[in-house]
Amino acid sequence: MKARVQWLDGRAFVGESGSGHAVVMDGAAEAGGRNIGVRPMEMLLLGLGGCTAFDVVMILERMREQVTGLDIALEAERAAEDPKVFTHVKLIYKVTGRSLKPANVERAVNLSAEKYCSASMMIGKTATIEHSFEIIEDGAAATT
Repeated sequence: MKARVQWLDGRAFVGESGSGHAVVMDGAAEAGGRNIGVRPMEMLLLGLGGCTAFDVVMILERMREQVTGLDIALEAERAAEDPKVFTHVKLIYKVTGRSLKPANVERAVNLSAEKYCSASMMIGKTATIEHSFEIIEDGAAATT
């Protein structure tokens, strides 16, 4: 896997993935940025969300669950001192589908967290990662 990051100006950078996709990263004004892009640490958090989302959907589909939607809210705390690594991350999965079995949703989340999500494994070296999920069926929510 390869990537490239090129400085634009100020604290703005464009990152290009090996697959040819690009994203702008920038800093806050107080750090010399213009706030025109996502922060690099936000990118890490988004990467974690994307990694586990990919896993959970694929696992549920392989279980023949009728998953129709997935939304993951992520909340992260960082260390007060440099390096300001993540120290705690909370992931809240909202899984939408038809007659989803809570045990299968829980298993999919756990398999992603414990076996498949590389981002989770890396971030878990510095942070406690907490997972919870909610199943949404036909507009009604059942919390687990």
